[in-house]
Amino acid sequence: MINILTDEIDKLFVDVAGCAFDTLGLSGEASVELVFLDEEEIRELNLRTRNIDKSTDVLSYPNLEDIKPFTKENYPYDFDSMQNSVFLGSIAICEQIAQRQAEEYGHSVIRERAYLFLHGLLHLLGYDHIVEDDKLIMRSKEDEILGKMGVNR
Repeated sequence: MINILTDEIDKLFVDVAGCAFDTLGLSGEASVELVFLDEEEIRELNLRTRNIDKSTDVLSYPNLEDIKPFTKENYPYDFDSMQNSVFLGSIAICEQIAQRQAEEYGHSVIRERAYLFLHGLLHLLGYDHIVEDDKLIMRSKEDEILGKMGVNR
């Protein structure tokens, strides 16, 4: 299971993480840091960490290079004994942009929040969308997981 480390725990993120974990066939215990930033904060983070001077909807910072069962034996240096889990990395979401995008794309804010969290989580798990083939795989996983949850576009 995936534990979400955040000040604003929301059942939606727990459900998305659980569905992703099950769908992807992941095993063991993992944790993810989740923070919510305003537009200026996410712009500053994007500039500082990626040298891109603009606000964005979600940023993710993977901690692992390869994905295998989340155990202390597999990840002795990434295992958090306080959480009893392997630390996957951090996700930052801009709530203001999520709300605007939900309206722009014509779906609920719940769907947009679920999508952004899942998108960041998949990045932490090694998925990417730079190359078109990888993008198709990542989008397919996003659609599959959100579809299982009934959170479609």
